[in-house]
Amino acid sequence: MAEPIHYDALSVGDEIPHLVKGPMTTAHIMRWSAAMENWHKIHYDWRYATKHDNLPDVLVNGSWKQHVLAQLLVDWVGEDGWLWKMNFQYRGMNVPGDTLTAWGRVTGKREQGAYGVVELEIGLKDQNGKDGSPGTAVVVLPRRNGPKVPYPFCPAILE
Repeated sequence: MAEPIHYDALSVGDEIPHLVKGPMTTAHIMRWSAAMENWHKIHYDWRYATKHDNLPDVLVNGSWKQHVLAQLLVDWVGEDGWLWKMNFQYRGMNVPGDTLTAWGRVTGKREQGAYGVVELEIGLKDQNGKDGSPGTAVVVLPRRNGPKVPYPFCPAILE
């Protein structure tokens, strides 16, 4: 298991470890659709996606992209931290064959009580470097020699 991340060890501009998924296959996309019970044909019916909706192929699910960004952040903060807020936009389509890399960069940090609040820029880039899901996130981390962020996290502890 990796060493816990502490607020004090971070600087604005630091990149967090990337999370790579892919190359995506139609089986990946279909299994996610089935698990989420998302039966929209653009995720599994090539003829419908390409002929009816004029898409380049079946599409990777938006909820899957959301999950990957959340996984990136939760894995990074570990058991001692907390993913507080995350938002992003869907600005590009991803299709079978794409390899997607979730990334994050520290853009701000502040101390609040016993904890540190870290702001990040996040995104999901394809193999060509195109970021089709840019966004931001806020995580709460313990300070060095400080307490873990409690589970469940309550924002009132920062006041």
